[in-house]
Amino acid sequence: MGRIKVKVRIEEKAVGAALPMYMTEHSAGADLCAAVDKGLEIAPGDVAVVPTGIFLELPEGFEAQIRPRSGLALRYGITVLNTPGTIDSDYGREVKVVLINHGKNKFVVKKGDKIAQLVFAKVERAEFEVEGGQRPSFRLLII
Repeated sequence: MGRIKVKVRIEEKAVGAALPMYMTEHSAGADLCAAVDKGLEIAPGDVAVVPTGIFLELPEGFEAQIRPRSGLALRYGITVLNTPGTIDSDYGREVKVVLINHGKNKFVVKKGDKIAQLVFAKVERAEFEVEGGQRPSFRLLII
């Protein structure tokens, strides 16, 4: 299994911030924890942006993906809205997780709760070219 070096900085004022952590030797995703100072309530159908208190410094040519935790989705209907959320190597701000409550009950995110997973992937950039000097055409089909 290949490894990349990722620097993680924890915001000093972040309450409950924790390093991402792999739970088993073969885990693909590292757990991301909530860094909230008090409970953050998400009502059914609502969306919340949850801070993690961490900043990543990724090597060029890599991205980090924020993915849902299956247990939260199954038990409570809580998932990552923009899954997978992409963190580019040049993103320098705090990692935050956009959660949505698809469940029937309110859900409270507490300090240190595991709210998502972080998966790292190599990125290749495409080179785009137009063939024949014409722009591609787009047609809308209405049925």
